[in-house]
Amino acid sequence: MIFVILGTHELPFPRLLKEVERLKIDGVIDEEIIVQNGHTSYSSEYMTFSPFVSYEEMDKLFDQADLIITHAGTGSVTTALKKGKKVIAVARLAEFGEHNDDHQLELVNVFEEQGHILSWAPGKDLAEVIAQARNFEPEAFVSGKAGMINLLETYIENL
Repeated sequence: MIFVILGTHELPFPRLLKEVERLKIDGVIDEEIIVQNGHTSYSSEYMTFSPFVSYEEMDKLFDQADLIITHAGTGSVTTALKKGKKVIAVARLAEFGEHNDDHQLELVNVFEEQGHILSWAPGKDLAEVIAQARNFEPEAFVSGKAGMINLLETYIENL
């Protein structure tokens, strides 16, 4: 199963869904596609949609997915990585009215450079990225959260 995550940002993100649907119709994708579509209105007989899902349901969908194709929100990307999933991240871009700015590009660039994820962007062929993902072995992701907590605890203790 491919789990497509658009997040909860109020601006629509149909660009990704149109391309995923095209690849399903063309036979490039043969897996079931489940979409967490948030505020993006879209209908397709080729995908199953849930605008908003509970934490428990999201967790279950992450676990069941063979591939995660997600907006480049930190929470979605890091959750997938912590679960050892193959991730294709797609930055929401201001030029398409998908976000207020292009900050998601930074996360995509850093995580891809470190070998954690693959990405899809204008000018890239999503079919090729999906084919690459089938054999992709992501570098293990280690969150810096524990180190930050220790740093803050030490700082507070020394006040």
